[in-house]
Amino acid sequence: MQTARHVLTPDALAMLQTIASTGSFAAAARALGMVPSALTYRVRQMEDALDVLLFDRSSRQAKPTEAGLELLRESERLLEDLDAVANRVKRVATGWEPTFTIAVDSIIAKATVMELCDSFLSQSPPTRIRLRDETLSGTLEALTSGQADLALGVADLLPTSALQARPLGDVRFVYAVAPHHPLAKAPEPLSDEQMRAHRAVAVADTISRGRGVTIGLLGGQDVFTVATMQDKLDAHLRGLGCGSVPECMAGPYIDVGRLVVKTTQRPAREIRVNYAWRTGPASTRGRALQWWLAQLESPTTRTALLERHRGV
Repeated sequence: MQTARHVLTPDALAMLQTIASTGSFAAAARALGMVPSALTYRVRQMEDALDVLLFDRSSRQAKPTEAGLELLRESERLLEDLDAVANRVKRVATGWEPTFTIAVDSIIAKATVMELCDSFLSQSPPTRIRLRDETLSGTLEALTSGQADLALGVADLLPTSALQARPLGDVRFVYAVAPHHPLAKAPEPLSDEQMRAHRAVAVADTISRGRGVTIGLLGGQDVFTVATMQDKLDAHLRGLGCGSVPECMAGPYIDVGRLVVKTTQRPAREIRVNYAWRTGPASTRGRALQWWLAQLESPTTRTALLERHRGV
């Protein structure tokens, strides 16, 4: 009998994922261009080597057992690790990263990010750009977990031995509601009791572990949770709730009267927003990271990333 090390090859692990995604051995065999009996034989080899049953065959569907689900989870991680090794080897040879991932917080102006991507890709580099939409703690987590190479919009971050960071700028938040919202005509400054009586709009933290960050919510307050800062702004414009929004995003709507700024007993909040990347000698930085860091040295670019949001 073969050992687990001999049968758990990358091809075999990818085959298991295909079986799980297609839902049956026959469909997986068609997708992989294999004879069904050959696919079944390879699965049995793995099961014999591990001395477990990976799929429940009591029905026409190939349903993973608990052991099978664990192997699928681990195989996904192992295959990603193999891809990462190949990418690192290729980067050493060419100086360009095969893939460069940027975590973009929802406070960042997407139009400016797209303009930078356009400028980068116009050079026809061998690097593929991947953007990740993140919010609050999730933006930093994407970087520290290795899922991103650069993070734009990390709030109040102090550089560490593992990370380097530079400021994009300061973002001021204003408490704003739609003109038809009950608080629009309420006497100022608004107290906690006044605000608590109305639904707040909150942005969900995209962090995958832990509870994440909750900002500006009052105990006992009804909450409408949305995915991005732009969604939060849209909810405010529709009168679906209240709360603080970035002045750089809300400014055009405030200017034309579609949002009303209210003063509160709580002081206005201002945060420092940064861009960050993982620490390493400048000589080991890939050429894509070097290019992006060079663009971010421009004050005009940094300002645009915070302020060039879509207007009215």
